[in-house]
Amino acid sequence: MLTILLSLSLFVWGVALLDAYLGFKKLDRLEEENGLKEGPKLSIIVAARNEEKNIAKSIKSQLEQSYKNIEWILVNDRSTDKTGEVMNECKCSDSRIEVIHITDLPDGWLGKNYALYKGARKASGELILFTDADVVFKEEAIEKAINYFKRNQLDHLTAAPNLNGKGFWLKSFVAFFLFGFSYYKRPWQANKKHSKTGMGIGAFNLISKQAYEKFGTHEAIKMRPDDDLMLGMVMKRKGFNQKIVTALGLIDVEWYGNVREALVGLEKNTFAGLHYRWSMVFFAILGTFFSQVLPFLTLFSPNLVIFWLSLGNVILLASLYILIVKRMTTFSPVLFLAFPLTALLFIYAIIRASFLTFKRGGIVWRGTKYRLKDLKKQS
Repeated sequence: MLTILLSLSLFVWGVALLDAYLGFKKLDRLEEENGLKEGPKLSIIVAARNEEKNIAKSIKSQLEQSYKNIEWILVNDRSTDKTGEVMNECKCSDSRIEVIHITDLPDGWLGKNYALYKGARKASGELILFTDADVVFKEEAIEKAINYFKRNQLDHLTAAPNLNGKGFWLKSFVAFFLFGFSYYKRPWQANKKHSKTGMGIGAFNLISKQAYEKFGTHEAIKMRPDDDLMLGMVMKRKGFNQKIVTALGLIDVEWYGNVREALVGLEKNTFAGLHYRWSMVFFAILGTFFSQVLPFLTLFSPNLVIFWLSLGNVILLASLYILIVKRMTTFSPVLFLAFPLTALLFIYAIIRASFLTFKRGGIVWRGTKYRLKDLKKQS
């Protein structure tokens, strides 16, 4: 049985490595794009709930953009801290900023999705950028993105930011998350014209207003906790022209402050990403263990066949991990030393998030509970 499992795993990782190697060649680096100083009007929509610590820095970086034809719509999503006050202060400092304060959430909506929807309703730009309240932009980020968008005649552009992490274990967890996300979601497929695989990243979803309306606005995904990803996936399925790029040197976000925060943050969309199916949960747990933990354990087997199969798996895992980490992060590949432990931590994250969602009968996100039966309606 071990021989079969390790042989199958070896084959899977070999295919995944080749797929990623070829796929990353189709991912452009936004840093290498020329800028566009003047162009269509852009509406930047920022939805925030209890982000008083981050939003001022994020908005400041946006206001300093070299691309000037921009309006901002800041949406305060029922914050209980000083987020709304910070937004109002931003509005007083720049006439291009409009602030919307949401006090009540209608039935059938997730808070962030409704806030983005309300912001987009106010947008007057030809292009709309949905971004998060903790994202920091380099001065030339927007001009490069719009030039790339126009040059490629896109309907939707999403960009992978630099995910910051403090400390060895948080960086290891972030790197492992990106590793799993990359081989499972295969984001490079979004750049293939006839592929139905779409991609969307919350830090940077740039979309034409016309395409957004045709897509159905956020009303089409109003109960999806993974709204950013689903926006891209549904758009691609509907035939819109889409691309994903990396922008590690242009867009920066601190994903979570520590590992505990990461585990709490993953509560909202882990079960959703597994389509709210326990069969998918078990498959994810067993698949991760047998393909990404077991080879490290069986390295110590006295059986030479098992040993060489295990070594082959570890080498392929290391090669794929290093390829992804060097392309999608600014972290050191040395983090691979913690790979089996972060794989176990990720398994724990899946079990924890799925169990809590089931136990609570839904997810608790930013202080609001959303019922599981309502979430399943758009799964």
